[in-house]
Amino acid sequence: MMSKKKLLSDQIPEIGLKLAKFTGKEFVDRVGSNVITDVVSSILKGGNVRSLTEGLTQRRIFISNAALFLTYLKGSNLFSNFEQNLNPIVFDELRQNKLKPDEKLFLQWFIGLTGKSIQNVLRSNPDEVENHLKELDKSLRESCQSIVENLGDITANINIDNTNYLLKWPSLLQIFYSLGTQTLALRGSEKSMYGKLFEKLILGSLLTILGFKQIAPQNSSKSKKVFWLSQRENKRESDATILVKPGIGARFDIGFIGSGNTEISLDKVSRFEREMNYGRQLHYMSTIILVDRIGEGSRISSMAEEINGTIIQMSMTYWVQEVAQILFEKLGYKHILLEMNADQSLEFIEQKMKKIDLKSFIV
Repeated sequence: MMSKKKLLSDQIPEIGLKLAKFTGKEFVDRVGSNVITDVVSSILKGGNVRSLTEGLTQRRIFISNAALFLTYLKGSNLFSNFEQNLNPIVFDELRQNKLKPDEKLFLQWFIGLTGKSIQNVLRSNPDEVENHLKELDKSLRESCQSIVENLGDITANINIDNTNYLLKWPSLLQIFYSLGTQTLALRGSEKSMYGKLFEKLILGSLLTILGFKQIAPQNSSKSKKVFWLSQRENKRESDATILVKPGIGARFDIGFIGSGNTEISLDKVSRFEREMNYGRQLHYMSTIILVDRIGEGSRISSMAEEINGTIIQMSMTYWVQEVAQILFEKLGYKHILLEMNADQSLEFIEQKMKKIDLKSFIV
């Protein structure tokens, strides 16, 4: 009976694989609906999504770094001359095409490649991968020599479950490089995922709190106090659309854009038109654009007015009440929030958020 081939991917801890890649729904399940509800509630009261999610990102990076470090140690105990053979071991497993997506993501960090780069390189020209690995080996050797000459040699003994691991500069540098690549990849994926995920969660929660009911526009003919997310048609695009009543509605666009990135805000303003076809009726649409902050001297507010639109800053504590005021002024839609003082509006948001199913907003 043939013995099973030794694989570095088999040494990856399960928690490392789970944190390597997941969808928005999986993220909500793993973190917990209560935690995500608290984050969304805080954003609706002026909190910064980046600072609120940073703790979640840090936790993912800490645990993922530990899983990668442990994988390296186990690999050094499994393969002979692991330090010298790490790159070909990883490359050989990646070429087999038998790995799960999360295993591929994890292994590629050992050779300094992130998701897009490994996909582009491995599927285009194998010679490019060979060149990349040769350069990596060369850089490691030269860096080790320079470090020993300038900083001195080093030996680290690590004991895990009564197994000793001896690490010197080459191994430590491989680990540092892998951890750096992993951290960079995770932060990039988190930024993208959080942006897309929380845009839907915030808009869905906002519009539900304001008294609108979510529908699937392709399967519904309702046109009174309803909303849907991510509607695209021709050159008109919005992250959310509401209909107050037949013929009257508003488009919402959201972006976690700071004052230093006004170009994106300007693009959001320019993409909208004043009319939209839904069902058999033409609806006249107002536009509400939600951004984190507006920089001093920005002209996006005046641009928004040209398309009957409004820019609202989510960094303001009572911005949800401001949205309610805009809907009243432009569309004649009156909500109970307008009868509350500022502090009462925040309590109202908290109470409503407890009853919202956030998963219903994630496709």
